[in-house]
Amino acid sequence: MTIRLYNTLTKRTEPFVPLDGKAVRIYSCGPTVYNFAHLGNLRAFLFTDILQRVLRVVGGYNVRWVMNITDVDDKTILGSALCSQTWLPEMGGQTSDANANLRLFTDYYSKAFFDDLAAIGIQKSDFVAIPRATDYIAEMQDLIRRIFDAGFAYISEGSIYFNLNEWRKHAKYGRLFTIDAENFQQGVRIDADEYDRESVSDFVLWKARKDGEPYWDFDINGVSLPGRPGWHIECSAMGQSLLGLPFDIHTGGVDLRFPHHEDEIAQSMAGYGCETSNFWCHNEFLEVEGRKMSKRFGNFFTLRDLMNRGLEALDIRFAMMSAQYNSVLNFTFFGIESAAKARRRVQEFIYDLHEPPTAESNTVVNTEELQEQLYSALADNLHTPKALERLFAFMNENRPINIAASSRNALLGVFGKMNDIFAVWEIKPRPSREIPEKVKILAERRWQAKKERNFAEADALRAEITLAGYAMKDGKDSYTLENI
Repeated sequence: MTIRLYNTLTKRTEPFVPLDGKAVRIYSCGPTVYNFAHLGNLRAFLFTDILQRVLRVVGGYNVRWVMNITDVDDKTILGSALCSQTWLPEMGGQTSDANANLRLFTDYYSKAFFDDLAAIGIQKSDFVAIPRATDYIAEMQDLIRRIFDAGFAYISEGSIYFNLNEWRKHAKYGRLFTIDAENFQQGVRIDADEYDRESVSDFVLWKARKDGEPYWDFDINGVSLPGRPGWHIECSAMGQSLLGLPFDIHTGGVDLRFPHHEDEIAQSMAGYGCETSNFWCHNEFLEVEGRKMSKRFGNFFTLRDLMNRGLEALDIRFAMMSAQYNSVLNFTFFGIESAAKARRRVQEFIYDLHEPPTAESNTVVNTEELQEQLYSALADNLHTPKALERLFAFMNENRPINIAASSRNALLGVFGKMNDIFAVWEIKPRPSREIPEKVKILAERRWQAKKERNFAEADALRAEITLAGYAMKDGKDSYTLENI
């Protein structure tokens, strides 16, 4: 099935065709490990997880997925410098070596990030590499030399800057994001790793050493320039080293279009003489309760914040799929609650499909048609809401008890394929759980009260059963108890 994706580079939705047969190479801008990842960060990683799963399951492609770890930039350097001597004693505490402190600091938040990935259902084994920027300093220096030798960089006060004025004579700058060329000021330089979209100026490739900061030796044309790489150069060098340029798809949040991704394109073209990626795919922002996520608004959440409130990580994953990746997602607590109920409803349907058929089990399901409809939705620019809508429509139209034995295995196969993408269910029989004797007694009393038409007492007993963590479902002649 042909998969269509919105390509930020061309500003249209296009059929996706890999550059190399059935192999797909994806590069994702990963986290800057100076703090815990927040929900907006996690949406970007979840989007690419869904993308690579759809490419594998629906497209039948072999995916090579790389996501970098930014462990050297303004934020990580500041964070590691602010650590006290007693910070993280279980990891040895701070040292007098700025490079070692940086590693210590970023190791801690890298581990926290991987814990979050595991909780939200993103498998580390799906990546072919998760490179740390500091392990590719030599590759970055090689790219900087190439750019310098090509005439698109210059040295100033111990730093190396990309000469944007020279590059704009050679190629367009502003392919992903419309740049206001009038704001470009020749000779104005930017040292900060991140800057406003209005700052169309020469950007730093290599930053001169500062006292107390980590640094690496660098020699270019006989000039010694100790320092550290700028943020933008990192992904260009790692992408080339691990996937080769151009690769098939580059992903990230919409906020990375400029300057980060625009600078990547310029650097790769100037240094390697080729494009960075064939497709650029960006996920939209996440709002919380209808407002931009901000500590000032009190709606700034990390995954562990929500889990500490008693929410389940897989419900959060499922809630994030309620909007298509390139539309703004309004993340609400009611939305998580609704997602939790919906996810459990699908899980109960799967459990019921594993139950033995009865005399009522005579409905034959066209599972091939159902799978085609689900795949078509996902192939349409990863339209997860449309796929889920069709899945729930099918469940509304069919009761598991009525589905013929001949259709059940095939239908479980369809649910299994969907779970290979959504990764929030278990495709197995309902686990056997021993129901406490107290709950059994309450259920018997409630059943008797119902038969005696004492509905007030029956409702009160049902509430007690629910509080105990069980659901009582009435049949024609009996009832069942299930764990909530």
